[in-house]
Amino acid sequence: MVATFVIGLYLALLNSPADYQQSEMVRIMYVHVPAAWMALFTYACIALSSAAALIWKHPLALLTAKAAAPIGASFTVICLATGSLWGKPMWGTWWVWDARLTSVLILLFLYLGYIALMNAFDETERGGKAASLLALVGAVNLPIIKYSVDWWNTLHQPASVFRLEGPTIHPDMLWPLIIMAIAFKMFLLTTLIIRIKSELIAARVRNIQHSLHGNLADGRG
Repeated sequence: MVATFVIGLYLALLNSPADYQQSEMVRIMYVHVPAAWMALFTYACIALSSAAALIWKHPLALLTAKAAAPIGASFTVICLATGSLWGKPMWGTWWVWDARLTSVLILLFLYLGYIALMNAFDETERGGKAASLLALVGAVNLPIIKYSVDWWNTLHQPASVFRLEGPTIHPDMLWPLIIMAIAFKMFLLTTLIIRIKSELIAARVRNIQHSLHGNLADGRG
């Protein structure tokens, strides 16, 4: 993962050419775009895991979604922050309430709402159910984010990589972008595995505590 980041940053910051319109500011793209992709991908994973948790009552699905939420929220914050830094010199403003930016801000609120609901109840099962329902409802926002630049007028440029006609971005910029996206994906998977392990340990500790409290209560009775 570290080597992929180093190679990606070298190609993005030192080796790739400046854009003829955006000049050196285009280099923000190499962080902004992978962060946006990972923000959407992580939320899609949370929605699928939440569906599995609700339908099949699988505890690992709920733990996976819970562990992924803060990571996805962080990617969304990075996406919004770098987008704002990119937008000021390109559009002349830090923020506009257009469809793409607003829908990504809603994505951040969905992440925060999911985390808040997950921790709002004393009973883990109730919090997990409420958070899972929110995650499923919020999944409607994902296609809105993806196609907002096609459905509505917006300052945000249209898709230039994932297109039926093929990417419009030059290979000298496309390859550093892909390598950075791979680095972001590896970071996501690594941190997700670490967080899932932490959640499993925390769940075991809670179960032990509940068992001890139950035994003490029986002893008093």
